[in-house]
Amino acid sequence: MDIARTPSNPDGNPEMADAATGPKAPVTIRREDYRPFAWLVPEVALDFTLGLDETLVEARLAVSRNPAAQADPVLRLNGDGLSPIEVRVDGEAVNSWVMEGADLLVTLPGNAHNVQITTRLAPSDNTQLMGLYASSGMLCTQCEAEGFRRITFFPDRPDVLSNYRVRMTGDKALFPVLLSNGNCTDTGTHDDGTHWAEWHDPWPKPSYLFALVAGDLVVNKDSFTTMSGRKVDLGIYVRDGDLDRTAHAMESLKQSMLWDERVFGREYDLDTFNIVAVSDFNMGAMENKGLNVFNTKYVLADAETATDGDYDGIEGVIGHEYFHNWSGNRVTCRDWFQLSLKEGFTVLRDQLFSQDMGSEPVKRIEDVRVLRGVQFPEDSGPLAHPIRPDSYREISNFYTATVYNKGAEVIRMMRSMCGEQAFRKGCDLYFDRHDGEAATCEDFIKAMEDGAGLDLAQFRLWYSQAGTPRVSIRMEAEGDEVVLHLSQDIPATPDQPTKQPMPIPLRIALFDRATGAHGGEQLIVLDKAQDSFRFKGVSSEPVLSVNRGFTAPVAIENQTSAEDLVFLAAHDDDPFARYEAMQELVVTHLKDAVGGNLSEQDRQTGREAIGRALAAVLADDRLDDLMRGELLILPSNTYLAEQMLIADPGAIHHERQGLRAWLGEQLEAEFVALHDRASAVPFSLDARARGARKVKTQALVYMASGNPDLAAQMAAGQYDAADNMTDRQGALMVLAGLQSAQRTHKLLDFYNRYHDNELVIDKWFAIQAGSLHPQVLAHVKALADHPQFTLKNPNRVRSLYMAFAANPHGFHAEDGEGYRMIADLILALDPLNPQTAARFVPPLGRWRRIEPGRAALMRGELERIAAADNLSRDTHEQVARSLG
Repeated sequence: MDIARTPSNPDGNPEMADAATGPKAPVTIRREDYRPFAWLVPEVALDFTLGLDETLVEARLAVSRNPAAQADPVLRLNGDGLSPIEVRVDGEAVNSWVMEGADLLVTLPGNAHNVQITTRLAPSDNTQLMGLYASSGMLCTQCEAEGFRRITFFPDRPDVLSNYRVRMTGDKALFPVLLSNGNCTDTGTHDDGTHWAEWHDPWPKPSYLFALVAGDLVVNKDSFTTMSGRKVDLGIYVRDGDLDRTAHAMESLKQSMLWDERVFGREYDLDTFNIVAVSDFNMGAMENKGLNVFNTKYVLADAETATDGDYDGIEGVIGHEYFHNWSGNRVTCRDWFQLSLKEGFTVLRDQLFSQDMGSEPVKRIEDVRVLRGVQFPEDSGPLAHPIRPDSYREISNFYTATVYNKGAEVIRMMRSMCGEQAFRKGCDLYFDRHDGEAATCEDFIKAMEDGAGLDLAQFRLWYSQAGTPRVSIRMEAEGDEVVLHLSQDIPATPDQPTKQPMPIPLRIALFDRATGAHGGEQLIVLDKAQDSFRFKGVSSEPVLSVNRGFTAPVAIENQTSAEDLVFLAAHDDDPFARYEAMQELVVTHLKDAVGGNLSEQDRQTGREAIGRALAAVLADDRLDDLMRGELLILPSNTYLAEQMLIADPGAIHHERQGLRAWLGEQLEAEFVALHDRASAVPFSLDARARGARKVKTQALVYMASGNPDLAAQMAAGQYDAADNMTDRQGALMVLAGLQSAQRTHKLLDFYNRYHDNELVIDKWFAIQAGSLHPQVLAHVKALADHPQFTLKNPNRVRSLYMAFAANPHGFHAEDGEGYRMIADLILALDPLNPQTAARFVPPLGRWRRIEPGRAALMRGELERIAAADNLSRDTHEQVARSLG
């Protein structure tokens, strides 16, 4: 399941939404309390009589005692908002069942039984978008993590694996398409205008992977021949009118299937693979076996309506959900504490896929930016948790950047330590050992030890310790050697005041200052609190390039001089390290500026050093524009705040904008030339054209700060000349932050041009909410009253309010109005969609790291939310943990 993607605004936070909701309850679930379920459910048959307002569900469960579990005659079936119409055991109606809270309890005397339960659902009333719900006249499901219990009573836990047979009956005019997991085995029609379809999934799966879609849809059909010669029928189902925007998604699917065979040796295992695009969806996509359900955002694309970032997002999410077929479906999680087993591993797989499809260094930089912008703050705040948590109250709150993105980095470290071939051996062993099972993180680690030949005893600490390690480095010369003295420290996090040292792999290179060359890259592993590494045959004063390729998710504290950072920004042959040198040069300067530690002369000296490095990037004809565009992006306000014990968002924003304005003024001629050159490149989806579009808008961003009038003129020209959404949106983003007549004109033109396209109007909302315009708060309030805004669609809510919450200029308004706005949203949204509402709590939860005035206002809003009646379990847990 996908929940996090890089936003088009590099200062923003990726969207994140996933998993299940339920009634508020104080129960804490602990990993140490895991016990196998007392009953096996090898076969499940589901019979749906479909309707938008009313759907009847008849579930027939073949159950038998689990010999691996403690015997219990009571069969506990989870429910959420359900009332049984009828319960039968072995064909006979029974009345001996009882309800315990939301769960149905049936006492069974023997070792094996057939249990039949009938329930009635109201899909149109299901605003939580979990279980079975209605969306734009169609029916669809979302069951991860605990949504299946909103469809029928069932042991809704990932270690109960079943074969599913599904029969759907519905009005043929309303629901001409009937889809479920696996392969379609039969269809038919009735004289009353209804029709039916039967589906069978031969592979055992947990209930969270169940899916059903019924609606009036059109399909893009294709096929793929697997490496063993089997033909797989592919289908992408969308609403009428969207079919011509599915070509990129289909190509991404076929490339994913081919890549997974080539790189991981994983072949698809059904006759059919279908994707359905849904406009009302809490997350990015869901990997249901053979029937992936996607947010329309990650399916629909053409040059007129989708940016280059949208194309990348579709490719990555399509790959992510497809790769889950093995890392999540064929081998699933024993319990939800093991969530990173499937999600961290699959994020790594989709990252590797995307870098092979495009630019490896650019993709790596994008992934690290997401990690630093979302996961690092999570690690240093009240919601910090290990990638395998020890407890939770609401599992939907643990679909986090830590589980996904840091989880991927932890597995990437294993890959760096053992090499690609040995890593593949470990993965093969994992799949072979646990195919058809519900596994644990420990199972993966053990397979990697046995297959790759690693000793990961100490490495297991990465799974149990929260927090971002800080690695301090000091370099000195001793005779004919250079010695690196390294130490690591892992800050205290909630419930973990002290930490043990963890193995930290770091790729390094030592550059000769005179020649600009190095003698080769080396991998060192810091596995102690302190250690030293000696190197011979290098110059007495080398320049250190460390954590090349970002081999470890750590913060490096290295007192590198501005001179050496400029050197690395110009000469480092590792693209990520070159990017990192640029970032560090800016971070060091802005930290000192925000802290009041710079004289005017020092400020000028620092800016000039950054200006020289940036000028070298602009002039370097060895760089492609995709990479040049990354090197031009300043560190985000969020990342800058993470470098400070207590952050002043207003001061950070002021100093960052001041630096950008100075650079825009000093390098105006270079930015104008860059924009002119890039504008001459004709549209295509190849790397050269994509890079040109990237640097074109970055040039406007700098000029908007340095010469707003010129920037407005050039942005308006780019908007008018645009033959693609990337250029048009980039220009509008710049204009939205300026006080210019062109701003109003182009925003109105954009709306009139795309008012009937939901995904593009989402962009229109987000551009304004994320702008640096002085009146952004007033603009967001007005947009909340716009006829096209609704709280019922998660995409629309995120487009306005998540963009605003990621906008340091508006969200951190000194009078607290931005905080009140987000708190008001949470209180209004929580009764409708608790899962989405809870995702807005973390920005307020950062109050401990903010200066006292704003911190008090943020805490006050959290307390106001906490005092609300009938707060959902999702939001309640997030607020309680944020308050501490």
